[in-house]
Amino acid sequence: MIRKQEALDYHSMGRKGKIEVVSSKPCQTQRDLSLAYTPGVADPCLEIEKNPEDAYKYTAKGNLVAVVSNGTAVLGLGDIGALAGKPVMEGKGVLFKRFADIDVFDIELNTHNADDIIKAVQLLEPTFGGINLEDIKAPECFYIEEALKKTMNIPVFHDDQHGTAIISGAALMNAIEIQGKKIEHAKVVFSGAGAAGIACAKLYEKLGVRRENILLVDTKGVVYKGRTEGMNPYKEYFAVETNARSLADAVKGADVFCGVSAKVVLTKAMVKSMADKPIVFAMANPDPEITYEDATSVRDDIIMATGRSDFPNQVNNVLGFPFIFRGALDVRASGINDEMKLAASRSLALLAKEDVPDNVLKAYGKKRLEFGREYILPKPFDPRVLFWEAAAVAKAAMETGVAKNPIKDFEQYRDQLEARLGKSREVMRFYINKAKSEPKRIVFPEGDEDKILRAAQMLLDEGIAKPILLGTPDTINQRITELGLDLAGVEIIRPRKSPKFEESVSKLYDLRKRKGMTPARARQMLRNNYNIFGMMMVEMGDADGLVSGLTEHYPETIRPALQIIGKRKGVQNICGAYMMVFKNQTIFIADATVNIEPSAEDLADIAILTAEKAIYMNIQPKVAMLSFSNFGSTDHPLTEKVRKAVEIIKKKAPNLAVDGELMADTAVSPDIVSEFFPFSTIKGDANVLICPDLTSANIAYKLLAKLGGATAIGPMLLGIRKPVYLLVPGCDVNDIVNITAVAVSEAQRIAEHPPGTPDEILGR
Repeated sequence: MIRKQEALDYHSMGRKGKIEVVSSKPCQTQRDLSLAYTPGVADPCLEIEKNPEDAYKYTAKGNLVAVVSNGTAVLGLGDIGALAGKPVMEGKGVLFKRFADIDVFDIELNTHNADDIIKAVQLLEPTFGGINLEDIKAPECFYIEEALKKTMNIPVFHDDQHGTAIISGAALMNAIEIQGKKIEHAKVVFSGAGAAGIACAKLYEKLGVRRENILLVDTKGVVYKGRTEGMNPYKEYFAVETNARSLADAVKGADVFCGVSAKVVLTKAMVKSMADKPIVFAMANPDPEITYEDATSVRDDIIMATGRSDFPNQVNNVLGFPFIFRGALDVRASGINDEMKLAASRSLALLAKEDVPDNVLKAYGKKRLEFGREYILPKPFDPRVLFWEAAAVAKAAMETGVAKNPIKDFEQYRDQLEARLGKSREVMRFYINKAKSEPKRIVFPEGDEDKILRAAQMLLDEGIAKPILLGTPDTINQRITELGLDLAGVEIIRPRKSPKFEESVSKLYDLRKRKGMTPARARQMLRNNYNIFGMMMVEMGDADGLVSGLTEHYPETIRPALQIIGKRKGVQNICGAYMMVFKNQTIFIADATVNIEPSAEDLADIAILTAEKAIYMNIQPKVAMLSFSNFGSTDHPLTEKVRKAVEIIKKKAPNLAVDGELMADTAVSPDIVSEFFPFSTIKGDANVLICPDLTSANIAYKLLAKLGGATAIGPMLLGIRKPVYLLVPGCDVNDIVNITAVAVSEAQRIAEHPPGTPDEILGR
């Protein structure tokens, strides 16, 4: 429940309103100002004068949308005027930016004259890449949109019409399928014949609903042939021969009710009178035409959707307009046509059938969402909507000839869309694509865990890895069925039944016989400890890497890794590092997981291993050895340990950029270094931060993740001979997929170029 004062405070506290303009280019020096404005700005102006298309190259036009309104049909508030509607238009801008990284200027026009609105928007065409018409009442909205689409060469889209139509159209396709009906036979009743109602009816017709099976009902009753009161050409198109005159008459025997009107106009008795397995979309906001409780109380065979987030199946326009414009802008479409709208609907309908990621479940406080009566549409915060819908819209624009800048490589386009969601997604997309080039066999000792199974499905679908699941086949297959997954072809191994079991026993005994191992003990451990069996698979070449730790304590996974796979040549101590991905940079922090109180020699090894990892991840390392002093400002055994570690590193890896001891702020602050420590090798640009002990490293990475907005990728176990990657309790399915992609990329590298010692690699 949102209270009035809470809403007023949200909009008024701090910086007023909800939007601001942020410079996308440096503007710190006089030279920056000269480039941004005069005289430097003259050059792009002259280029655009010669070639108007260069506006998309030198200005923000290609990613800028106008949200235009006159405030005559604001949400559920009606005609409150242009100025009073401004908070809504600002909010629309926030949604464009949040969900699709599209910039917005809101334009409120103080007029009720449709021709004035048309003229004003036409004059704005040089500024914007697209126009989103918003909260303009019917029937003027139809006339305005039609006129602008005919006269403008950029996308024009009235969201109140088409947004609801597109999203509910996706819901209709899935609901019809679930209820076992045929769309061409479905009888559909619309309550509301304004902008949204007419647009929904038109789109449903294009999806396959026959016009003769559509009944419109407005405040005057059923729209029928011969009616004169309250009619217009848009309603007349759907006028049919019928004896029905009221909503109650219309819904008798109807398969679908689509409400875009007012609260409580649909009664329980009306819902009872509908056909078997009815579909009710009560989308009036904030109060639906019938409450969810009332509708479901009289029909247990119903599929119900509303515009509210507190009930299943929310029909939310935010599932449409940001992504439709994203796809249209990215191909520089001259308009948004019916084929693009249908492509948006179909992409959403298909996405609802996919497994739902953990981050979406967490956002909505759900343990599980599965395609069915209570889940017919993706959730607005599902990040996959951007990739599915924008790409579908862009492709439809290309196929219908309205794309001026066609996409040549849709895989690359997907990567670009990932990058818009944040640097971490861009980084992980690199590793996912690399893994897909040559998937490797990755064994999962916790093969019967739901998260592992769901991750395996994603790995299989994306072609990232070849999962091997350890566990009891009957149990795993039962869970696969219950989760609705399709893991056909995935190898499931029960260790004691493996044809390699006896060979594994013999090998484990040979490896550990001088450490107290007996054949009987080896057999027992391999039967009961799937981590150990998985490590043996990696050691014997039956798997290329291992991912584990979802249900185990960290040491329980590290210990067998060291005992069976062992350290790489030249490595004294393994360590654990995290890659911390911020919006504009990536840094590594170590050791956050293994060495509690490392010596100077240990710190040197940790630094070299982490720097090596950065190189393999295409980042040139600049290593800061952290402490609580700068270059001897505090004399203490702990700072002396860090200084000694720096000396060791410089001897072992003379080409590595490293310095210390440094305070954390000095390591990442160019201004501090230039003023006080100009001699430093690290110029405030460190990207590998080596903490003096596990306590500080662990605290640092967790604070950066929780308070600093960084995405933590890891932990990465460094120094081990073959890829072993550890999970942490509470990680989600995407985390498992991401760390598996990193494991596959490392297995690829080892197969192509067996590594030398870290000193040799960094000493080159």
